[in-house]
Amino acid sequence: MEGPKAPRDPEKRRPYFYIMRGKEIFGAKQTDGKGVQFIFENDGRLINSAQITGNIADQEILDLLKTTDGFRKLIHSIGISIETENTEDSVEFVFQMYGQKDVYGGGSLLILKLKGDGAESRIYLSDVLWTEDDFEPGQIRFVFDVPEKIAKASVRFYLNEGYSAPIIIDEEEVDVNSKDYQIMIARSLMQTGNAVRIMKAIRKARAGEDVTLAYIGGSITQGAGAIPINKECYAYKSYQEFAYKYGTGDNVHYVKAGVGGTPSELGMLRFDRDILRDGVQPDVVIVEFAVNDEGDETKGICYESLVKKILKLPNHPAVILLFAVFASDWNLQERLSPVGKLYDLPMVSILNAVTPQFKLNKAQGKVLSKNQFFYDVFHPSNIGHTIMADCLTNLFKLSDSMLDSNKSEIPDDPTESLLLQKPVLGDDFTEVKLIDKQMKCSIFKIQPGDFTETDKELQCVEMDENLMGTPEFPYNWMYDGTNGVKKQPYLELKINVKAFFVISKDSGAMDVGKADIYVDGKVVRTVDPHQNGWIHCNPILVLNETESKEHVIRVQLASGDEDKKFTILGFGYVA
Repeated sequence: MEGPKAPRDPEKRRPYFYIMRGKEIFGAKQTDGKGVQFIFENDGRLINSAQITGNIADQEILDLLKTTDGFRKLIHSIGISIETENTEDSVEFVFQMYGQKDVYGGGSLLILKLKGDGAESRIYLSDVLWTEDDFEPGQIRFVFDVPEKIAKASVRFYLNEGYSAPIIIDEEEVDVNSKDYQIMIARSLMQTGNAVRIMKAIRKARAGEDVTLAYIGGSITQGAGAIPINKECYAYKSYQEFAYKYGTGDNVHYVKAGVGGTPSELGMLRFDRDILRDGVQPDVVIVEFAVNDEGDETKGICYESLVKKILKLPNHPAVILLFAVFASDWNLQERLSPVGKLYDLPMVSILNAVTPQFKLNKAQGKVLSKNQFFYDVFHPSNIGHTIMADCLTNLFKLSDSMLDSNKSEIPDDPTESLLLQKPVLGDDFTEVKLIDKQMKCSIFKIQPGDFTETDKELQCVEMDENLMGTPEFPYNWMYDGTNGVKKQPYLELKINVKAFFVISKDSGAMDVGKADIYVDGKVVRTVDPHQNGWIHCNPILVLNETESKEHVIRVQLASGDEDKKFTILGFGYVA
């Protein structure tokens, strides 16, 4: 009798590291009826995953992950495992390389079909048919035959000879009832500030009156990293906790308006449309832009303008400043928190809560690892979103305790007098208004030229409790020169203003061109939609003066790009 033979390649002994380890995934419904979870790995994201999840510190390994050539030199094979409720579920794993010339169509696809039984299967890089256009690791997709299914996925890279990886350390489940967890949550409170408006919202909710919590921010507020995005995000969880503790049934309402990759510059432009829609009058507004506002070209003026815009609403809502954090232990709370101090606003810092304990061991008070808190380098996981929600709940609880000590009478609200102070960063755009294609107003006149099409391929976000994405700026102006150069490759607008914004669409498509923006006949900006490389809303300040006067704004396809496309999503102005 012959016994089992040893494998020729002892692969179990190969060093490896994780880029995903027991992460939740969710098949968002697509137009073809399937479900897909996208995980982007370009622009340094794969390197960050190796650092956070794989504990890789070797700079040579990190550098190799930047390009497809380096990836092939480093990686022997990719191990993937999927766990679904029904172990017979089929899930397709796709690792897409981006191309040098054709970003989305020129790179290789590494594809593997798996069962949801948790068993690891491998893609061997020696078996892949690589393309000549391969440039960099681009994105991972998990494709479900049936949409809206939840699973857990692990992906690890087995290394070629000559490379090593750190020992894998087991992670304990996060104990949300522990003393150290409560200490961590308490640490998030930067200041309670003037909690009068929160106290009023709590009292209204307890009395059975309608109360609305609204959330505006970037992708974290949109729910990125939460599985599923609509019910596991910090916004929904904190709203639910508020409704449970202070509501009387169905009298507490929820408005969520996060847009991925966008700063407060876009937030203030879309606030009226996205938060005040359908006559909503929010009682509490959570503002979350501390990890998005590096892209705010005004360095905080838009942020303070947005905060003042909300505080000045006639129904006097509470404003809470929420400072999220990236896996690099970074945010902009030092730049933005002076706004909260000036107007005495409640401020909650996730950076202050979680980053100190990352460096500790369990005996010293460690609650969770970075891999547990973060889904990727930018976004929290489900437990990360829970922690963010608990930090807000802690603020509500403290505000409620202050209310208990003032049962007979809520103190006077000093906000009106605080708003009269000199702004700390600037408030140039507090009165900003949005223009889109459906709006009619005597203050401006538009000559669309050949910007006559409407772009349907737009950035979509999950609003409120919805799982399906809502297109951002559907009433837009698109120029399409791909079917022949037009006679008027420009749009021109005449308006009496002191400040003006153009909101354009970014894209990675090859048939999209650049456009020049003219103010009174002079080019002030050239917009390149490929700068960000994905479908994305891009606000640009093109005019900011102290006095209003009539200006002529023109958006025109750049010379040589008249045979391409360009989309104007909207405009913003201060009259």
